[in-house]
Parts: sequence; structure tokens; C-alpha cells
Amino acid sequence: MSTVASIVLAAGSGARFGHSINKVWLQLQGKHIISRSLENSRSNFSNVRSILVINPDDEDFARAALAKDGALTDTEIVHGGATRHESEYNALQYLKGDIEAGLIDLVLIHDGARPLATPQIFSAIAAGAQSHGGAIPTIALDPHEMDTARTETVARVQTPQGFRAQQLLQAYEKAALVGFIGTDTAACMEEFFPDVNTVAVPGDIFNIKITYPQDLTIAELLVPVQ
Repeated sequence: MSTVASIVLAAGSGARFGHSINKVWLQLQGKHIISRSLENSRSNFSNVRSILVINPDDEDFARAALAKDGALTDTEIVHGGATRHESEYNALQYLKGDIEAGLIDLVLIHDGARPLATPQIFSAIAAGAQSHGGAIPTIALDPHEMDTARTETVARVQTPQGFRAQQLLQAYEKAALVGFIGTDTAACMEEFFPDVNTVAVPGDIFNIKITYPQDLTIAELLVPVQ
């Protein structure tokens, strides 16, 4: 059975949300957004390392928030960097020894501001990455959202994105050597391992990213009642 490392990114700021703190520390139906993201990212796996990447300045608040939600015990905290790419690199370096020793087979990387990504999506991404080398969830764009001159299929990419652990680590270490910064995990893999067959897994229209205040309002209506 594969051992999965689920990396949840939460090292950003609350600038676009118009808040003094990262929006992942806000409440969603009585529980912090990040706690919901963490729980969904690991609940369907029996062998999982749960990694939360945060801004170092948020550590005290993060530990208190996770403890309140009962999500701290199973979570390993890593300090992120100035960019999403750097935060991913830091998490992979934290796991490097176990990845190189073959103790971690797959890595999933998820945006902590997507608390409605279901456990089933994480399972599907892990299965796709195990079988093909990489997997990403996608949603086909509505024709009205696309340039009518374009004839190819265009899709919106979500997270989590999953890849075989050793190749992913190598891709980010190669990126560090040449100064490459990817827009997301898949971009870095494509740059250094273009032969990896990254498959598209059906995404979920409810897997929204909470970026602006209205997104939180929508999420309040969509979060499953427990």
C-alpha cells in the first residue's frame, strides 16, 4: 500500500481577501478553513503524512487554531517561503530523507484555501499519480468563458495535484539549481519531467478557492452539515 504525503499550503497573506491575516485562519461553519482542508486531505488514507506549510509568523496562532479544532495531533508543521513554489520546495526538503529512502511513494500538494476538496478527490488524485506518474483535477471551462477563436479543449486546474514522490523531489531540486519558479506543482514537473504522463481527473465545481469575502459566503452554503 502506498504511503502518501499530503502537503497543504497555507503560507500566504490575507491581502486579496482584505483581512489582516491569511484567510485560511478564518472560520467556516465553526471550524477554521485550514482544519477542514487538512482533514479532507488525509481522511481517506491509512498511510499518510500530513504536512502543513505556514508563514513562520503564524506558528503560534496556527497551533492554537488546529488544537481547538482537534487537527493538530496528526499535523506536521513546516515553514513556507516567499512564493508558493518556495513553500512547496521547503516541504519537499523536509520530507527528502524519507522520500529518498522509499518511505513515501506519492506526494499530493493542495491549496489550503480550498476547504471543500473532498476526500474522494484526494483518493482519485493519488490513484492517478500511482498509475500514471501524476494527476491533476480539472474542470472544463464553459464556452462563454473562452476565446471563441480557440478550438482546443481548455480546462481550469484545481488542487490537490499529485505525483510520484522521488520524481517530484528531483524536479524541485533541479528547479532550485536553475532558478525556475513554477506557477503550480504540475508546471514544475512538466518543465523537468516532460515525459511524465500527468492525467486529468474530474474536478469538482464546488472545490472553490476562498480568495475574496464572497467566496467564504458561498462556501458557508456548500460545506457539508456534520
